[in-house]
Amino acid sequence: MASALISAADLAQRIKSGESVKLLDGTFYLPNEGKDAKALFEQAHIAGAQFFDIDAVCTPSDLPHTAPTPEIFATAVGALGIGAQDLVVVYDQKNLFSAPRVWWTFRMFGHDSVLVLNGGLPAWIAAGGDVVSGSASPQSVTYTPRGDFRSTFLADKDDVQSALDAGQPVTDARPAGRFTGADKEPRAGMRSGHMPGATSVPLSTLVAHNGEMVAKSEIQTAFKDIDPESPIITTCGSGVTAAGLSLSLHEIGLNSRVYDGSWSEWGRETSDGAVITGDS
Repeated sequence: MASALISAADLAQRIKSGESVKLLDGTFYLPNEGKDAKALFEQAHIAGAQFFDIDAVCTPSDLPHTAPTPEIFATAVGALGIGAQDLVVVYDQKNLFSAPRVWWTFRMFGHDSVLVLNGGLPAWIAAGGDVVSGSASPQSVTYTPRGDFRSTFLADKDDVQSALDAGQPVTDARPAGRFTGADKEPRAGMRSGHMPGATSVPLSTLVAHNGEMVAKSEIQTAFKDIDPESPIITTCGSGVTAAGLSLSLHEIGLNSRVYDGSWSEWGRETSDGAVITGDS
């Protein structure tokens, strides 16, 4: 598999050379962070970028930002002026937190020409890239998804239970304290802990101090106990950082499905999903 990451220097060169690149800020902040991603986008973003709101481009549900239908996705992406043939580069206002979710969503509808800016906006600024303020309304186009591959990109609660029962890998991207139950969940109405049989691989451990993804050798070490021949499901709090694990697995040549409901579904107080605490 070709890498899905692009460096700030490479992106700057592509833009300078006149290559058509559609830039998307895919930032999402957790409820307890108290930040407005769209407002911060309007304060500072890469010139030409549009804001991709994962809380808006979703299927209405009692769960947060449920994956969009092809129709919802096509309408939203077309309104951003993006065509099915365009190269899309997604970035975060921080490092590699939520941009992979947008990357994953595009690929779910057959848009393979999509990359994630390694290190996000901080890497762009550190490399000497300019930022601008405000926002602009692009000319909308008709976007036609190349397919609907949700069955190969998405897992539901039953899929996760079946995987756990079969001893197949389910990797949890949440911080270690939330996995063990030592730390409370950022959303109200959630139990603390993890699924019996799940493995903790915090996304933060795959992001280096400079905000970029760690080397492939470190990714391989993080997933060393996972059978590469086995189907892999990634999970997290609400299906965002799980896509970051899927991106890291992609970088070492492995496919995975994201449990879209993640802990917001499994861990809620009204769920019958089994929950345990501790390291096991």
